[in-house]
Amino acid sequence: MKVLPLDDDGADLATAGGKGASLARLSRAGLPVPTGFHITTEAYRQFVAPFRDEIERTPAEDIGALFAAHEIPRDLAEEITKAYAALGDGDVPVAVRSSATAEDLPGMSFAGQQDTYLNIRGDGLLDAVRRCWASLWNARAVAYRERNHVPQDDVALAVVVQELVDADAAGIMFTADPVTGATGQSAINASWGLGESIVGGQVTPDTIVVTGDTVSITVADKTIMTVRTADGTHEEAVPDAMRRSAVLTEGEARELAALGERIEALYGTPMDIEWARHDGAFLILQARPITALTPRLEEWNDSLLGNYLWTSANLGEAIPDVMTPATWSLVRIFIHEAMSASAMPGYSMVGNIGGRFYMNLTVPLSIAKAAWMGSRLGAIEEVFGKLPPGLDVPMLPDSRWTLLKAMVPLGLGVRKRAAANLTWMHPFLAGARERCAELRERAAAIGDPAELAGFWERELRPFVVQSCQALEAAGRQGGSALVLTRGKLRKLAGESDAEAMLSGANADGELASMGPIIGLDRLARGEIDRETFATAYGHRGAHEFEVSLPRPGEDPGWIDAQLAAMGPGTADALLDRQAEAREAAWDRFDQRYPGKSAKMRERVKKYNAVVRDRETARSESMRAFWAMRAFFLRAGELTGLGDDVFYLEIDELVAALRGAPVTADLASRRATYEHYRALPIYPTLIVGHFDPERWAASPDRRSDLFDDRGGAAPVSDTVTGFPGAPGVVEGTARVIAGPEDGDRLKHGEILVTTLTNIGWTPMFPRAAAVVTDMGAPLSHASIVARELGIPAVVGTGNATVRIHDGDRIRVDGARGTVEVLN
Repeated sequence: MKVLPLDDDGADLATAGGKGASLARLSRAGLPVPTGFHITTEAYRQFVAPFRDEIERTPAEDIGALFAAHEIPRDLAEEITKAYAALGDGDVPVAVRSSATAEDLPGMSFAGQQDTYLNIRGDGLLDAVRRCWASLWNARAVAYRERNHVPQDDVALAVVVQELVDADAAGIMFTADPVTGATGQSAINASWGLGESIVGGQVTPDTIVVTGDTVSITVADKTIMTVRTADGTHEEAVPDAMRRSAVLTEGEARELAALGERIEALYGTPMDIEWARHDGAFLILQARPITALTPRLEEWNDSLLGNYLWTSANLGEAIPDVMTPATWSLVRIFIHEAMSASAMPGYSMVGNIGGRFYMNLTVPLSIAKAAWMGSRLGAIEEVFGKLPPGLDVPMLPDSRWTLLKAMVPLGLGVRKRAAANLTWMHPFLAGARERCAELRERAAAIGDPAELAGFWERELRPFVVQSCQALEAAGRQGGSALVLTRGKLRKLAGESDAEAMLSGANADGELASMGPIIGLDRLARGEIDRETFATAYGHRGAHEFEVSLPRPGEDPGWIDAQLAAMGPGTADALLDRQAEAREAAWDRFDQRYPGKSAKMRERVKKYNAVVRDRETARSESMRAFWAMRAFFLRAGELTGLGDDVFYLEIDELVAALRGAPVTADLASRRATYEHYRALPIYPTLIVGHFDPERWAASPDRRSDLFDDRGGAAPVSDTVTGFPGAPGVVEGTARVIAGPEDGDRLKHGEILVTTLTNIGWTPMFPRAAAVVTDMGAPLSHASIVARELGIPAVVGTGNATVRIHDGDRIRVDGARGTVEVLN
């Protein structure tokens, strides 16, 4: 798309530049931003394509003439003028602002390096856009990029077009003291007219400091103001009666500071904000981090450990967020206990790349190759998804003998440990809910820091470890049955019947992934009360690993929102329909293979029992994370650290509870977390060293694969993946970024997204089909779709790239294909 609405979800750094991405974020958050639209970097590239090679050879003083000599392509010009016409009748005055892909980045604001044009109307718009594009190559912008080591060929320019505010006052606001860095106060500069006289340094503005309810105003002698004219803007003298009058009242200063607090909360860092006032109402024109105050950023990037293939599939789908240091430290405990086979000597099976969870696939693939198990690649793909055809997977440098010598005793130890843990797994899971509730209550009631540290070491940590070991035991029972049964059944019965026959994991006992929607149906029928539902499912959600975020059960409005979204009886109807399909498939199998039917039924029964145990154990592990959240919250209260505790790792926090000084730079860790959180979701597969910032700013970035060796096959024009659940459906695609936007999915539409986890489950009954970028046959989307009989295609790698919101598509869940029809 070359032109996007101002609040479009697709208006990110690579598409809309730094300023545009920030304005889109503000607008989506409901902040008062002037209406407008983005002219994307794709439009810029289309315009400069015929003369791109000439740009860097042209002297800066001649760049304007070079751009003026080329017409904007007709289709692009029509798209721009159409968006402009939608702003209102007649010649709506607009501001035309440059927005570069290397703009408003941490430590580099790029403020004033490219040009802005005000009070542009009608026929003048296209010329102003062209002049904005040319300003990317003016002398000051090129020099600034060179000083900051930003490659010239990595930048492109978007343009933001917004209705011009006919401001009677304007200025700048910092949500922290711009000199001392002191937080808890807002510093406001205010002057009459448009804000350009302040930005350009032509006027001494009023200075207002707001600290809580206290407002301090220093009135300046404001001699110049920028005003709008018929053909642009100009400076004129301020009337004598206004020169020494305060621009803002104390009430207005508090109102403006409150807007600043909302913006700082949205970004998680002190902000530099441009504002304007018109008819008594404030509007936000721009917001960016205060670069001079930005704390030093840490680097969280395990891709630098070596040349490996990393994947965020499978467990990464359950941990979709950038992790706080607290969560990452707890996830490492989880991995050590629930995946003890990951303890490969000398190598890490898991990593933190830009704050996100990844698994090192080079390790299991190297071991499979060393053990002559190349035929088992399909089993790995059942768990982690398909690898792109032709991908050269980097292998470990160790010899076959070295790898086998390390892994054989480790594998035997894991098998022995899992078998021993199976003996107590079921009784533990049966009592885990009650025990976890008790631990949460205990944590919240402890009043002494040292006692809380002891509680972690003696009671909570052992419970967490045991819940993780139960999950490992549940997944290890039955050997490879979980990944091989499906392949065997598909070979005998065909894809559609196999998927129908494998459903029913919920029939002989509750499947934890299905629990929330079945529970909602029971609640709607009055079979259980709200407290019972919240106790059973309040720990499950889209962000259940991240301990800094509230659980759904902590939100009083959560149950009502879920009931309203799903509708009564929906899950039961789908389950009944799927039960009929399952029995019909088994009847066909019985007729075709009468001698194999009983044995296969028993095998599938065991398969479903393993699936149920695994899902139950995972659910109880997540309940343990709720208890750990309660521990961190109480620790924040007892230490006085508040929510800064989430920027400590668990061992650091326990030491602090015992009186050790906190030496970690919490401001830097918080800033690093917020920085990574502001970037788009990284590719599912990463090969080699990955730079999250450079990737995010790249116009060629991909969401499926990053390979630092280059030469990756282009993104496929077709959308194919694993057959998640059979069936053919045509309908409207609804591309959804996160479960928080789930209300956009209407009944009968097709859900298209990057990934799903338990937090998405209540949406499934509304969906006619499900399509995901990430996933495999044992992923959440496949399991839930199969149980409900909803066609699904998972692990496509490129669905959210190739399918646009509102497209009409055909999903074939048996073949694993998606076709765009319009």
